[in-house]
Amino acid sequence: MHGILKTLSNPAGLRACGLAVLVSIAAVFAPPPASALVEIDITQGNIEPLPIALPAFSAEGGDGKLASEMTGVIASDLKRSGLFNPLDPASFIQKNMSVNSTPRFGDWRQISAQALVTGTVTKQPDGRLRAEFRLWDVFAQEQMLGQQFYTTPENWRRLAHIIADAIYERLTGEKGYFDTRIVFVDETGTKDKRVKRLAIMDQDGANVRYLTRGDDLVLTPRFSPTSQEITYMSYGGADPSVYLLNIETGQREIVGNFPGMTFAPRFSPDGQNVVMSLQQGGNANIFKMDLRSRRTTRLTNTAAIDTSPSFSPDSRQIVFESDRGGTQQLYVMNANGGEARRISFGPGRYSTPVWSPRGDLIAFTKQHQGRFMIGVMKPDGKGERILTEGYHNEGPAWSPNGRVLVFFRDTPGATGGPQVWTVDLTGYNEQRVDTPAFASDPSWSPLIN
Repeated sequence: MHGILKTLSNPAGLRACGLAVLVSIAAVFAPPPASALVEIDITQGNIEPLPIALPAFSAEGGDGKLASEMTGVIASDLKRSGLFNPLDPASFIQKNMSVNSTPRFGDWRQISAQALVTGTVTKQPDGRLRAEFRLWDVFAQEQMLGQQFYTTPENWRRLAHIIADAIYERLTGEKGYFDTRIVFVDETGTKDKRVKRLAIMDQDGANVRYLTRGDDLVLTPRFSPTSQEITYMSYGGADPSVYLLNIETGQREIVGNFPGMTFAPRFSPDGQNVVMSLQQGGNANIFKMDLRSRRTTRLTNTAAIDTSPSFSPDSRQIVFESDRGGTQQLYVMNANGGEARRISFGPGRYSTPVWSPRGDLIAFTKQHQGRFMIGVMKPDGKGERILTEGYHNEGPAWSPNGRVLVFFRDTPGATGGPQVWTVDLTGYNEQRVDTPAFASDPSWSPLIN
């Protein structure tokens, strides 16, 4: 396994991470100019996508098709975010651009481009690829960002995601989410005989890889917020078991066997604990387990069903669903247990709460009058907003920057099944993520590097 080596303009920034690919950011060509005009205020409710031009990267001694495909992945990432409008290449006036030359800004203003990306891909003597790009502010006529990357040829798609993240961050001021993966449950077969396997893919649906063979029923995979590790449930024996799986090494270890039912184990923000629900008799309560000592602490003790717990990003609170008031509603308590306060008061039933990594919102599933909705509310229950609704929507999970939700939507009928979708916080940008078969229970990874 290779490490990622990241070098910024300051050599003290050199660090290594144990990952399965090798990418080097070699240089930052220019600091962001204070006079740059192009930016996206993503705090607005309904954002007009920024017109951005992405001419196909040139290829110097390399593969022109690969350079073009890399540009296409970058453009697709930006478009899927809902914040950018990549312009039609047929409208470009300036052709055959060099990454080392200054653009003719008037040509790009004429087609209403506000930002411009130029780049080149070069095959090195040692077989590696060098990708170089520059981000230009068309109105200020200045370079906003410039970077070089080195990678192995088979890793070109990930390199495209990293470049898209850099562009996203420079223009929005927040981290991107394109260099990430989504773990999910792959479902094949008829509705009454579904084979369920753990699978993982890039956030755009590419590079699907299967993590289990389908011998045992698997449910509720959840990514660690700090590493490329997941926790999930398996029903291979008489009792459900909770496992930890390292995505990079394939190493799997059992957290424990639990009699009765276990629901939705999730990591704490530091990755050192999992919180879950254990059923005992007719009720279920919330428990926290220290992954190092395997010590379990009971957090609720009610004659109700308390389940689907999720930590706040500061580890101080836990949101969960409970029917202690007669119907499924959302509650928040301190991370060590104690009195819980109800935060959901709208019509219908609330379930599967998950705290945003930003800490500002809680996502949930809501069922009312036969409709299934994905929504968000503030941690005190105020500001509830429904982002999408349908026949059966369920299981929201956050992107690592807290701006997009992934969830699954079931389709009716004998041939129907679950599919993975994303929706951003505006509710206007909803997109399906293609998978090889039916797919449910998605969970988003942190940034890979």
